[in-house]
Amino acid sequence: MLKNYLKIAWKVLLRRKFFTFISLFGISFTLMVLVVATSLFDHAFGPQMPEQETDRLLFVNMMREQHDGGFSSSGPPSYHFLNNYVRTLKTPEKVSINSMFFQVNSYIDSRKLALDIKYTDREFWDILDFNFLEGSAFTRQDVQSANRVAVINENTRKQYFGAGHAVGKYIEVDQVKYKVVGVVEDVPVLRLHSYADVWVPITLKSQDFHAPGLRGTYFATIKAAKASDVPQIKAEYAAMLQQVEGQQPEKSTKLYSFPDTFLEGMARTFLGNGKEPGVGILYGLLTAVAFLFMLLPAINLVNINISRIMERSSEIGVRKAFGASSTTIIGQFLVENIFLTLLGGLLGFVLSAGVLWLINDSGLIVYANLGLNLRVFALGLLLCLVFGLISGVYPAFKMSRLHAVEALKGGSQ
Repeated sequence: MLKNYLKIAWKVLLRRKFFTFISLFGISFTLMVLVVATSLFDHAFGPQMPEQETDRLLFVNMMREQHDGGFSSSGPPSYHFLNNYVRTLKTPEKVSINSMFFQVNSYIDSRKLALDIKYTDREFWDILDFNFLEGSAFTRQDVQSANRVAVINENTRKQYFGAGHAVGKYIEVDQVKYKVVGVVEDVPVLRLHSYADVWVPITLKSQDFHAPGLRGTYFATIKAAKASDVPQIKAEYAAMLQQVEGQQPEKSTKLYSFPDTFLEGMARTFLGNGKEPGVGILYGLLTAVAFLFMLLPAINLVNINISRIMERSSEIGVRKAFGASSTTIIGQFLVENIFLTLLGGLLGFVLSAGVLWLINDSGLIVYANLGLNLRVFALGLLLCLVFGLISGVYPAFKMSRLHAVEALKGGSQ
């Protein structure tokens, strides 16, 4: 029986090619958008190399000073603030200070190679989980002695040294030679706190260490001993910041700086005006957008199913005249809806894989390695299936209740 229903469903889809195309396009496009958007979200905020333990990681990347009259200024914190106040917090397991990444130039056989360099301490490598392809991170002694050593990524090794090994060789960046001590897997640019092409000891920028003021060009990465310590770290940080605020020459100065997850930091910056985290608002907006994307194919399926079922009243009348029950007729239409949804889901899976491959291959997102999120794909397909079933049950039930003679006449009352 099921085999016959599937054959009928296929014939019906071929009979109304235009409506079938609209339905399949709506389902597959919706699933593709959901999967690609979720993959981007996971790539930026989820547990990915080298930020694996996201539930234990907090980042300090902003210091906002607000003065009388509503005047305010903001930017990354200074090394002085991070080293003297953030690094001395008692609750965290480890605190690392690293610079923003800066673009520098290297030359290979008169060919210019633009690279992004980041200055880090030893704790940076202890906190984050980089995949080393050869060698290792520079040592604490290298940092203390300001040795000109470097860790480079896989792409830089390929561009600069070709297919051979890089450890023990020298790379020249902005006319400064560094000895390569390690090579790591490429880090996507979406991982702003850990991304770079070249990492070197932070002490090579020691001229910034004693610069006055609270703002500079540095970030801090805080790792909690366990996830449950995160609220305590935030509370200790707030108390420390209040103490620093009281030490400012202008007593009316208000300071705003927070140890946030990357998602909290982004939400605070764009939705919380630098003060409130705004994560709930962000999730609400994302949920609303996802719901709208799911609602569009649902409405489309409802309209098409009603039209498709109503025009088959004569077929229903013939089947009822030969003894088909209402349950059998409803079952047939539900099988057709499920078949249509699964076919759209298959197309959506192929579209998603193709789009993610194009994004990875295009270089639009540096070192992107977006993959299919099967969990989200399955959830999206399930929701489409639910909407498809709901959209098919009512018109099928309505038509199945008709008397055979009325159905043969094309009635729908």
